[in-house]
Amino acid sequence: MSLVNRNGVYESHVCVDGVRHRKSTGTKNRRLAEQIDRKFKDELIAQRNQISNFNPEMIFGELAAQFIASGEVKAWHLGRLKMLLPYYADKAIGQIGRSNARQYRLERHRQKKLTETTINRDLECLRHIFFWAVDEGILAGNPLARLPLERERKRKRPVLSVEEEGRLLPAAAPHLQPIIITGLDTGMRRGEILSQDWQDIDFPRRLLFVTHSKTPEGESREIPLSDRLFELLSSKRKQSGLVFTFKDKPLHRIKTAWKAAIRRSQIRPLRFHDLRHSFNCRLIEAGVMQEVRKALMGHSSGEDVHSTYVHIELPAKREAIRKLEAWLASQTQTDTNTTFEKEEKTYESGESRSGGTDDSFERTGRDSGSKAQV
Repeated sequence: MSLVNRNGVYESHVCVDGVRHRKSTGTKNRRLAEQIDRKFKDELIAQRNQISNFNPEMIFGELAAQFIASGEVKAWHLGRLKMLLPYYADKAIGQIGRSNARQYRLERHRQKKLTETTINRDLECLRHIFFWAVDEGILAGNPLARLPLERERKRKRPVLSVEEEGRLLPAAAPHLQPIIITGLDTGMRRGEILSQDWQDIDFPRRLLFVTHSKTPEGESREIPLSDRLFELLSSKRKQSGLVFTFKDKPLHRIKTAWKAAIRRSQIRPLRFHDLRHSFNCRLIEAGVMQEVRKALMGHSSGEDVHSTYVHIELPAKREAIRKLEAWLASQTQTDTNTTFEKEEKTYESGESRSGGTDDSFERTGRDSGSKAQV
């Protein structure tokens, strides 16, 4: 961007492929002149690349419609567009920039109390659509390419305890119980569980292959089956089709059944996704290494350049599941011992309040009898 002040009016000077182009902006306002200069540069770049559908005057609503029709849209894009369209639908895409993004953030906060993380996801969707527009030749450049996002605060994630699990499973609907067990013993996401096919479960090797993941790292990962999950799946084994259904029909949502199970079990409010956090925390408690946990859950290998070459072998995964089962067994035994101790203390306190045991009653009776004889 190069602006030259000529007698109080700014001129735009742009050099493309060694050729200098000059145009008067017709304004003394520098901010307006910068916008005109940027548009002039985009037009020159479009002409150089022979972009036929270059159209910065297109409104965002039309751009969003083309993006959806392209087939590259994902479910989370549609969810974010519900928030973006009311604000940006009638704005020309060539006029959307950082200032609009800041105003959008303020407007969202004004409408409803939200976290910065939620609004960051909205702006990431907007930026993604603009990158698509650049690839399609609709825009010469993405004005939000280097948009700074607000720093996100980490929140405490609730974890389902073993005691809460024992109350939740009996309270869950019959079709939801195996889904909960799968989430707790594999760490799979809800969408991965509901999309799981029987063909992708290797019973002889006791392995489950995740083939419908939302992340590239989670696609086709292998998870060893725990004993209870192996027995559960073996009891309802089929040759093909979806593993988890309701009345032989595919399941798309389990929110109603999940909320009902939480209400009946009378445990604290939890999301189904918290089962995934519970799986991770239980592996940590069992002493499983971070790289193995990431491999089981389908997380990326991290930002370390050397982590690209880390490969988790199947025996390490099997050992992780074995440790998880041992930890759960120890927790269950601890809960049983604690319950027994409480009952024993209650029994002893009842004896002290009643004035002694049957033996003490007999001794008292004998003593009183002997005194009577004397």
